[in-house]
Amino acid sequence: MEHEIDGWIQQLSQCKQLTEADVKKLCDKHDLSELFRIGGNSPDTNYLFMGDYVDRGYYSVETVTLLVALKLRYRERVTILRGNHESRQITQVYGFYDECLRKYGNANVWRYFTDLFDYLPLTALIENQIFCLHGGLSPSIDTLDHVRSIDRVQEVPHEGPMCDLLWSDPDDRCGWGISPRGAGYTFGQDISEAFNHNNGLTLVARAHQLVMEGYNWGQDRNVVTIFSAPNYCYRCGNQAAIMEIDEKLSYTFLQFDPAPRAGEPLVSRRVPDYFL
Repeated sequence: MEHEIDGWIQQLSQCKQLTEADVKKLCDKHDLSELFRIGGNSPDTNYLFMGDYVDRGYYSVETVTLLVALKLRYRERVTILRGNHESRQITQVYGFYDECLRKYGNANVWRYFTDLFDYLPLTALIENQIFCLHGGLSPSIDTLDHVRSIDRVQEVPHEGPMCDLLWSDPDDRCGWGISPRGAGYTFGQDISEAFNHNNGLTLVARAHQLVMEGYNWGQDRNVVTIFSAPNYCYRCGNQAAIMEIDEKLSYTFLQFDPAPRAGEPLVSRRVPDYFL
């Protein structure tokens, strides 16, 4: 089984589908491959991914399939968190659902993946000091035990603590605010400082927002935003970044630009047997 998964990983890393004749080679190099080129390949490097693997370009299926294959093969070295786009409702609006229909002719692939998304963890804790998640903090959550008590095996709700963890953003204003996204909240430096202090944390590491240099410190270094999609949606011109953490919990940011594009994918209409 491990050798079979190794073969899958090699094919997916080359932006190839897993079955013969389903899809021609999609691209010379996918930006996820660029991330691994900069940060190092598994299992030599431990990776924590903080959500939003789909709705981010032409290759959502290939991207999320590669990450799941890596998780299966190196389960102790790869951690995959849930983002706000790992959701049935959001993916029907922002592209993943349509991509699955276009590539496979039906919604089965989309259903399998969105069922899987329900089981992804919402947060991660590095050495009891760095709290990692996709979005941000919640007025319903004061402690890490509150986070652990959330029943995550469900579709992302429209409100409540689970929603907030995936949708909230840091803000320059104090306290809690209404999020312009229509879900989650904005939170000020006073909120992140109190949360970190009360839980013995040094940092909240999150994603969810485009930052032009790939990373951005905020709220007196209580929060860092890391964005790993270069040239977001093929038009924003931003760099991407990886946050590298050593044994002493010192931080280094590895920035990178998008891989060369080879145009939009050529997609076969034949449905793979295992997705019927």
